Amino acid sequence: MGMRFPAEASWLEIDARALAHNAAVFREVLGPAVRLGGVLKGNAYGHGLAEALPHAHAACDALYVIEARDALAVRAMEAKSQAARRQVLVLGAIDGEEAVELAQAQVEVALTDPGQARFVPALRAAKARLRGHVHVDTGLGREGFTVPELPKALEWLAQARDAIEVAGVLSHFANTEDVTEQSYAAQQLAAFEEGAKRVREARGSLPAPLERHIAASAAALLLPQARQDVVRVGISLYGLWPSSETRLSARALLGRVPELRPVLSWRCRSQLTKWLPAGSYVGYGCTYRCPVDTRIAVLPMGYWDGYPRLLSSRAHALVNGQRCPVLGRVMMNHVVIDVTRAARGEGPVTATLLGRDGDEQVSADQLAVWAQTINYEIVTRIGAHLRRVLI
Repeated sequence: MGMRFPAEASWLEIDARALAHNAAVFREVLGPAVRLGGVLKGNAYGHGLAEALPHAHAACDALYVIEARDALAVRAMEAKSQAARRQVLVLGAIDGEEAVELAQAQVEVALTDPGQARFVPALRAAKARLRGHVHVDTGLGREGFTVPELPKALEWLAQARDAIEVAGVLSHFANTEDVTEQSYAAQQLAAFEEGAKRVREARGSLPAPLERHIAASAAALLLPQARQDVVRVGISLYGLWPSSETRLSARALLGRVPELRPVLSWRCRSQLTKWLPAGSYVGYGCTYRCPVDTRIAVLPMGYWDGYPRLLSSRAHALVNGQRCPVLGRVMMNHVVIDVTRAARGEGPVTATLLGRDGDEQVSADQLAVWAQTINYEIVTRIGAHLRRVLI
């Protein structure tokens, strides 16, 4: 006879001390001459923008977002908490109305394509001046101007000096994470230097220096020459390595592997626990059959919440510090795990889907292997609707 308990949705625990630790690791590697930027895109890499923002704000010198509304949320948080204003840069697409709002909020933007000339009339009408960073496409093949395209871009920017101030130049590496040999990164860096030189010459003798930034987490660790004036640390601010190759290269370059501490844990209280007799099937498709009498826990979460369906019959969760296999298919709103050995008594259990429980851990890297993806996707696809708790 099974025992049923009230369902409680799964929740995320956000470790603010781990985030501060990771920022300190980068400050030690970078030294005092390079500013530390924190990237808050993708709902702070799935950690929750509202929850992560105050701690990233305290730990970093600059903040990078994709959407205008997230930049304005930073300004709102600063006003509410009376925190000092940080440099904030929007890396993604914006429209003319947002350009004016951002200029008025003293938020900077990436200048990525000639179509952004459409911002100028609205900025002039509002008597607002927008600070921008010219994005040089050095080989990622995404947004930005290639070096040969820069003269035309700099021409229209020169004509719009009253509305747009060129404050910086940026780029993004294409292949620093997937390799241990960085020849393509060296080519990109050379292109960036040429692009920055052209932007600097076009700016003329403005009092403020041109701010340069190209390094994300991997390059900030592995390529000293790429650190420039500021780095944009994303995945590693949250305690995750960009790749196993990055970890390997860090050991070779730094003589040690810096300790990054995962910021996020994902836990779920069982909706019910019950015994299934030997021979019982579990879940859709009858893909799993119990070989012996099995005590299961039904967890009220599933692929709707961002737990990948590819984890079906591959992953395990942790209960009381013990590994509990996922049985059968991950469903939209339910996951079934085997708690026969882990459960104490007949009551509900709390499962750790991602994170540590006792001496055991389920890492984002391990989930990514099982789900045939990368740790970035594991954390960023966790549902924004889930409750996030600071610990």
